[in-house]
Amino acid sequence: MTEQELARKAHELARSNADLEQFAYVASHDLQEPLRMVASYTQLLARRYKGKLDADADEFIGFGVDGANRMQQLIQDLLTYSRLTTTRKPLEPTESKAACDAALRNLGQSIEHSGAIVTLGDLPRVLGDSTQLSQLFQNLIGNGIKYCNGRKPQIEISSCAESKHWVFSVEDNGIGIEPQYFERIFQMFQRLHTRQHYSGTGDWPSDLQKDRRAPRRENLA
Repeated sequence: MTEQELARKAHELARSNADLEQFAYVASHDLQEPLRMVASYTQLLARRYKGKLDADADEFIGFGVDGANRMQQLIQDLLTYSRLTTTRKPLEPTESKAACDAALRNLGQSIEHSGAIVTLGDLPRVLGDSTQLSQLFQNLIGNGIKYCNGRKPQIEISSCAESKHWVFSVEDNGIGIEPQYFERIFQMFQRLHTRQHYSGTGDWPSDLQKDRRAPRRENLA
């Protein structure tokens, strides 16, 4: 492939990504108002008629309220995802330790409630977006707290230099993820557990419904 063809492919890919980002933002933004009305009326039905109809009616109304609430959360998550690129800031030297400290402050209540122990190694200055880096730390630490399987969470964050890059590691003593699911966790709105086990958005794929065993890995403790 010639250099000109590569440049054309790169331009087409950039334009396609921009179109997808714009579509995600517009679609999720425009969906909010009608969904807000659906959620409001289903919640009104639940408050006004719960216990006044039969058990089936209460269950059906509950399904409607739950579905509307989950859809609202999905839309909010989609908006957040679309803003990662549409509101991207220029990369600049960023103290990853400061970004991690900000994430820990945001998770203060969860850490206190769970008794989590979070250990930080030496974290370097990197080229990045401080807000997104802090959000990344918050998501990873939050998952370590959330998927603890009833034990006191222990989370270790470290880094090491590798060639011209820094490699960060976030380890915890939670339930873990089996290797065959590593690719799945990076797909949008995918989950490995039902909402009955862990809260969150996303679909529980049909292939996992056939195997209800929780994925495991070696833990820190």
